[in-house]
Amino acid sequence: MSSDARQLLDPLMGGSAVAHVFSDRARLQGMLDFEAALARAEAQTGVIPQGAVAAIAGCCEADRFDLPSLASASVAQGNLAIPMVRQLTDLVAVADADAARYVHWGATSQDAIDTGIVLQFRDALGVLEADLARLSDALAKLATDHKLTPCVGRTWLQHALPITFGLKAAGWLDGVERHRARLADLRPRLLVLQFGGAAGTLAALGGKGLAVAEALAADLRLGLPAMPWHTERGTFAEFASFLGALTGTLGKLARDVSLMMQTEVGEAFEAGAPGRGGSSTMPHKRNPIASAAVLAAAVRAPGLVATVLAGMVQEHERALGGWQAEWAVLPELAVLAAGALRHMAETMAGLEVDTARMRRNLDATQGLIMAEAVQMALGVKLGRLVAHDRVEAACHRAVKERRHLREVLREDKTIMAQLSAPDLDRLFDPLNYLGVAAALVDRVLAARR
Repeated sequence: MSSDARQLLDPLMGGSAVAHVFSDRARLQGMLDFEAALARAEAQTGVIPQGAVAAIAGCCEADRFDLPSLASASVAQGNLAIPMVRQLTDLVAVADADAARYVHWGATSQDAIDTGIVLQFRDALGVLEADLARLSDALAKLATDHKLTPCVGRTWLQHALPITFGLKAAGWLDGVERHRARLADLRPRLLVLQFGGAAGTLAALGGKGLAVAEALAADLRLGLPAMPWHTERGTFAEFASFLGALTGTLGKLARDVSLMMQTEVGEAFEAGAPGRGGSSTMPHKRNPIASAAVLAAAVRAPGLVATVLAGMVQEHERALGGWQAEWAVLPELAVLAAGALRHMAETMAGLEVDTARMRRNLDATQGLIMAEAVQMALGVKLGRLVAHDRVEAACHRAVKERRHLREVLREDKTIMAQLSAPDLDRLFDPLNYLGVAAALVDRVLAARR
């Protein structure tokens, strides 16, 4: 996608701070941060002269580099790190010709590229964690405020049983909280140094390879893995899978919100504002625009995750093709997930809930939604199967005659011999058939706390 296209679409499809984290400049700066830290670590361990550090680190600023030239040179050289190291060496030579000899000493291109993107991931995780917390807060408030708000529970897109809107929100919240736990668990595995030299042995550093690696990891505030992971891409694949799963969960939330916004349902709405969600031709429209953006991300994410997973099959000590496939895919996936998360955090914080419409929708089937409640009460006396058949027949009759189920049941002498009129009235009150919905909401909220 061209830079012009990104400028047009990023605010809609992404638009989060993560888009800046994965900009071209940030990609370059991540690699340069590796190079500056490498010089400091090697000077600290006596591999290069201490006097070389200032000149090298002083030139590790992305704004001093010619990005179009780097991009052009990468075509012939296979990656961005090689022309970057050449430009860095030239810049350092202007300041200190002797220091220029020690640029990128003992490292390989993949060390700079992988560690650079890990540094970008760290910045992205901060944004993701903050927006996950915002979404969690908004969902917890909805679950708390609507713990006892009755609404229609739907299965296969049909009315099923009464639930509460708080239970629906608690279900959303429970999924989000699991993603927060996954991300916290993944963080230390993901944020680690890549440093192995040409073939993973750090042979160019003689006997000081591990000492340099320890100093380099400490300088960059990254974990130090047991060994380089040039062709062991499991953790990156895990992160991609996390982003895909998160986007899928956000898509589920967006699907629910957009269905609830349907004119015939009208139970909840994305926050309204002048010009928001309008149509180019229909003045009355109020479209679920944030949900649409999230759902679009959920459609795109699985293919990107699949690319990362497919790229795990890599050759020997350094890869040909699989590693390179990650360069564009992982940032795109992170930006998509972060944009979807931002949209959904804002949507849930401003969600407009129509509790009166929820209550009216419970009556839309003229009592059919309470059929199971009647069946279970009758089953105690008649047996479940007999009660089921009796109530099912009454439901068919109610639909055919377009009458309320309660009226039809009152005409069934067998049923009324087992249930009094007050019993029947109680059975048709949705608030009396919510099971442990309130307790489940409390459990989710307690687990979150």
